[in-house]
Amino acid sequence: MSNSSASTAAAQAQRVSALSSYIALVKPKQTALLVATGIGAYILVAAPSIDWTRLALGAITLGLSVSGCTILNMVLDRDIDAMMGRTSRRPLPAGEIDVRLATVAGMVMSVTGVVAAAMISPLFWAVIGCGFFFDLVIYTMWLKRRTPYSILFGGISGGMPALAGSVLAVGRVDGVGLLLAAGVVLWIPSHILTLAMRYEGEYGEAGVPVWSNVYGADITRRIIAAATFLAAVSLTLAGVLEQIALPALVLLGALGVAMCALAVLGLMRPSERMNWVLFKSASAYMVGAFSCLILGVVL
Repeated sequence: MSNSSASTAAAQAQRVSALSSYIALVKPKQTALLVATGIGAYILVAAPSIDWTRLALGAITLGLSVSGCTILNMVLDRDIDAMMGRTSRRPLPAGEIDVRLATVAGMVMSVTGVVAAAMISPLFWAVIGCGFFFDLVIYTMWLKRRTPYSILFGGISGGMPALAGSVLAVGRVDGVGLLLAAGVVLWIPSHILTLAMRYEGEYGEAGVPVWSNVYGADITRRIIAAATFLAAVSLTLAGVLEQIALPALVLLGALGVAMCALAVLGLMRPSERMNWVLFKSASAYMVGAFSCLILGVVL
């Protein structure tokens, strides 16, 4: 290989690496899941009169807002991430991306998303703005390093995409939209608290209070089980109110029962393995639940 070819290949690899780092900065799996709840909520409430252009614009807007907020959170939490083995290899603590560039990227995406939301609908903008405020200001900037109760406010922000999708469809905050948002908020403990329990030592060393460190593992597992049950009830009730097809409703209920059984099993027979199974199952349940809701109205 000639020197010029080698230089070209090296430059190409460097560009791919930089792109991968920026993609990692928005936590693509988490962001995709949140945007998917917004899309699912819109389809569930709007069907069969789905405005696909409005849905696409709303999804892009929501994606920009969530991605921008996530980047800004990563900027603010880079010192914590550097102290924890699980997060020390993220782009900012690893030095792969300049903090100033990440901040600019996060601000540009956030402002673009919020402004675009205002152009689509004032109420849509208010819901997205509320989620952004609770996540960045209340959760990350104010409470995360002070109290384990920060998860309550972080959970509220996690439910806003689903509420935003419903608002985009009907132009108001309604019961189904609130149930979908509540389902996501109540799902958060099975996703976040299980992860915090697995890495509670690292959180402790980083000075971040989590439920298992402050109140103990048993109470944390009880909270996870109770929240999981209420999440399943909320999402299933949303399906009932929207009169989704019976097979989809039955499957939705079955997924909820399975998730609740795992949470109860984790409470009755606690172990690190069971905790990790519950964590892994949480995301699969959320994807499965919203898939049932969507399929129940479009098929």
